[in-house]
Amino acid sequence: MLADGVLKTYLDNGLAVILKETHRAPVASFWVWYRVGSRNELVGVTGISHMVEHMMFRGTEQFPAGVADRLISRRGGDHNAMTYLDWTSYYETLPAEDLDLAMAIEADRMVNATFRAEDTELERTVIISERQGSENFPVWLLHEEMVSTAFKVHPYGNMTIGWHSDLDAITRDDLERHYQDYYSPSNAVVVAVGDFSSEKALQQIKSFFGSLPAGPPRRAVRGLEPVQRGERRVILEGPGDTAYLTIGFHAPPALDEDFFPMAVIDTLLGGARSMSLFSSSEASSRSSRLYKALVESGLASEVSSYLLPTIDPYLFICSATLQDGQSLDELETALLAELDRLAREPVTEAELRKAVKQTRAQFTYSAESVTDQAFWLGFAEIVADLDWLNRFPDSLAAVTAEDVQRVAASYLPACKRTVARYVPG
Repeated sequence: MLADGVLKTYLDNGLAVILKETHRAPVASFWVWYRVGSRNELVGVTGISHMVEHMMFRGTEQFPAGVADRLISRRGGDHNAMTYLDWTSYYETLPAEDLDLAMAIEADRMVNATFRAEDTELERTVIISERQGSENFPVWLLHEEMVSTAFKVHPYGNMTIGWHSDLDAITRDDLERHYQDYYSPSNAVVVAVGDFSSEKALQQIKSFFGSLPAGPPRRAVRGLEPVQRGERRVILEGPGDTAYLTIGFHAPPALDEDFFPMAVIDTLLGGARSMSLFSSSEASSRSSRLYKALVESGLASEVSSYLLPTIDPYLFICSATLQDGQSLDELETALLAELDRLAREPVTEAELRKAVKQTRAQFTYSAESVTDQAFWLGFAEIVADLDWLNRFPDSLAAVTAEDVQRVAASYLPACKRTVARYVPG
């Protein structure tokens, strides 16, 4: 089990610490996870969590801009950061003997970030350019329109990058306030995996992080999404030659008992893929139901489905690219027929076991390196807990055909879906 042999503890200031020794190579990966993402953003400042992440690379007095990057690169290491719905994370993977460098960088970043006005404008330009680049892709625009239509209240309805109008309006003071509200030991999880002594690593973490102030109490996320009472539709028109279809259904969160049957449904429909955002593995979809029904029939050139473990209920998403000369109406009808079939007809035991095996295999493949393992440990602690992570393979194996049929009937009816079409013209 991935979380077996893990040391988990808390410092006096509330910092959660998760350590796992693995001595296959002299390498270690060090992560700091903050419990803040687009889930925590209010109307008017969407995208602020991602913008703060960008500002973190503008440096501190101890590590001015570019210094940390050079120090890590000289040691043959790698580092990066990510922001998504429920979290923001920073990591360094480097020789295990240099683990203290990663600790020094992240402890300094946690409390000493600078928010210069000129840096704010530079990063604003970078992020707006990033968003404009995404807007060139119809699939991205369609996804944004579908998600924002599916959610009426919950902040999950806003893309992590934020709305353009908010990116224009966010101030330096807004950024610093967001940083002070969420970047603190009591709102963070430190994860280290690699070739080290847990006892020694814990003492080093205490040395770097133990004296930092705990920070303010966590803010409750408001905006419980009301039950969707009817189908919603979006038609997006734009340039190009290709039509696209995306359908989203409100899905169970990670800690809900229906999450694992939903994960098996995801594999049955779209093929097995890693749920790790850090993994680049592609879905194995040629044997999936949607591939057979839509691609092999000539209706679609590509199909996919997508489920992500989240703190609050998010979406299960099915997407298809229309084959030239085909009809969007026929494509949608065929896709929905496959979803309806899952609710009407029990999946065979052979197909179920194959889907479970493929999903478990993808999970295993996505947790091979120390960086991957550290990702999963931190990610699980944020969206669920370590017990959820350890139970992941067995929870999948316990899914029955009755579970699949029940969950499909509960989560995939017409009244709970949002249908989005991109029509070129």
